[in-house]
Amino acid sequence: MASRVFKDINLSFKRHPVTNDLVVIKNEDAIKKSVKNIIFTILGEKPYVPLFGTSINNSLFELSNPLDHIRISDEISSTLLNYEPRISNIQVNVSTYPDSNELNATIQYDITGMANSSQTVDVLLQPARV
Repeated sequence: MASRVFKDINLSFKRHPVTNDLVVIKNEDAIKKSVKNIIFTILGEKPYVPLFGTSINNSLFELSNPLDHIRISDEISSTLLNYEPRISNIQVNVSTYPDSNELNATIQYDITGMANSSQTVDVLLQPARV
């Protein structure tokens, strides 16, 4: 299998000091950033694509029950399968911390088209404090 190169622009819109072009992020970093962006996007937040993103932010203030882990991990898996075509073999492990209203998701996936491409992303969701 041939190795592929994936490039995305950095959403901070920083410029390269020499070329004055936008800085790009490549391969594993680009996909990792994309996975986090998809998870942190709230349903309906992206114009013209109302099903893009997840509703796991709503889970932070709900009472925790045993089915929450399954529902949240299924939602993350299905959203990533639908909106991130560069990854496969997605496994999600969810831990909730009801006392501090936090949710931790560990996502493992393989990058298609790259050898030895197993990656892990940890996402910690916590409510914004005023």
